[in-house]
Amino acid sequence: MPEVINSTILDANESAFFARELEHIKARSYDIQYPEYKATRLIPVSNEAGSGADTITYQQFDSVGIMKIIANYADDLPRSDIKGKEFTSPVKGLGGSYGYNRQEIRAATMAGKPLQQRKANSARRAYDQAVERIAFLARTDDGVNGGLCGLIYNANTTKAGAATGASSGQTLWINTTTPANVKTPAEIVKEMSDLCVDVDTLTLGVEMITKILLPRPHYGLISNTRMATGTDTTILQFFLRNNPGVSVEAVNQLRNLDPKPSGGAGPSNAMLGYNPNPDKLTLEIPMPFEQLPVQERGLEFVVNTEARIGGVIIYYPLSVSIIEDI
Repeated sequence: MPEVINSTILDANESAFFARELEHIKARSYDIQYPEYKATRLIPVSNEAGSGADTITYQQFDSVGIMKIIANYADDLPRSDIKGKEFTSPVKGLGGSYGYNRQEIRAATMAGKPLQQRKANSARRAYDQAVERIAFLARTDDGVNGGLCGLIYNANTTKAGAATGASSGQTLWINTTTPANVKTPAEIVKEMSDLCVDVDTLTLGVEMITKILLPRPHYGLISNTRMATGTDTTILQFFLRNNPGVSVEAVNQLRNLDPKPSGGAGPSNAMLGYNPNPDKLTLEIPMPFEQLPVQERGLEFVVNTEARIGGVIIYYPLSVSIIEDI
């Protein structure tokens, strides 16, 4: 007697093969990793809101009040209190699917070969690409990400232009039009160090930069350019030696930004500094990638996939800083 799966008649062997293969494929697809996608590693991920959330609301509090010298039996003691603001960020759904037709199932069963894993991998890869795009590049007004905002264009990211080098008179690290008109290695080190020092100074040590992200060409420049003739120390090595506790990494999304993070036409290459601490910022993914039960559609069996994402929330505005036009 043939077995029935989703009201479609399949040979018993085909049915058992398909159920077993699909279970294996879904497990493998969920576990697969693509190292080129960095958002979930570089930005702390929070699933706290839960899959049913349509918005994420967080509160920001500050304390106010003083103490003063008082006279005996004083009854006008100064009052301390807290004041707070409430912020709300939307949550949006992501959806995709993959499937196998009946002939693919029959052919795989006859040949004793597994069903193609690539279809499920493609669905998972589409999810990873969407998370990467939203986490770094989403803008509330871009018309394609449902009002979500990522790290680079976030309203709570502090933005400034690159400083002019004292000796070179230049702002760019790399100049493809006039290669000689660029900052010196010492000026590049100063710009990276100033990013860390300025945040620490501005916040009286409350905030600190522990990670710097650079466009890939700029990371390549500091990794392979010597600080000075006659030394083997690169710009990157010199910076890291003099800024313990700070790491530097390349990301593709900081290259050729258009519009600029501060507004206006690009392209612009930018350097971003932050502290990857979940108390400072989070990438909200209330529901990670999930694969739903198989459905029959005509002569095809389809697996729908979904997820929910809330963009990047920066809780302390001065904890993330961007330098444009480097």
